[in-house]
Amino acid sequence: MYESKLVEAVLLVGHGGIAKGTPREWVVEMKRLEGDRSRAGDEEPGDRERDLDAKIRNFPRETDDSDPYRVGLESIATALRKQLGDTRLAVAFNEFCAPSLDDALDSLAHDGVTRITVLTTMLTPGGGHSEIEMPEIVAKANLRHPAVEIVYAWPYDLDGIAKLLCDQWQRFSK
Repeated sequence: MYESKLVEAVLLVGHGGIAKGTPREWVVEMKRLEGDRSRAGDEEPGDRERDLDAKIRNFPRETDDSDPYRVGLESIATALRKQLGDTRLAVAFNEFCAPSLDDALDSLAHDGVTRITVLTTMLTPGGGHSEIEMPEIVAKANLRHPAVEIVYAWPYDLDGIAKLLCDQWQRFSK
């Protein structure tokens, strides 16, 4: 009998930052369209909103200085990679940077990954990105890729977050 091999990946998702030099009017228009859509109860963005999102996400980031947030998330990914052993690690962004969570999930699925655990750097309960948007994106990806187990590792253990913060406090309090 043939058994498929488990190919596991962790997908680290950060918020994302706007690259230096990105035309401000693109961001203002995209956020206005996003707000209009939200108020109207529309789930799917229109063509113009999708076009602006792609332009902003793919705006050139030629130096580390042009997108310090991206560099920071990639630094966290480098540290996390050391802890994961042979488990594949990919990075995605909620907004403003490529790849999007959707694109990264699709890419991992197309690469033959059979189990994806989505981790976010957004730790605080109550956030719209982590509590609403990301679970919706993961649910849609599960429908697109029924052969892939996609798990959103949320919510975080508050005692674990408190320990992380306390450790940081102790590091700087001496």
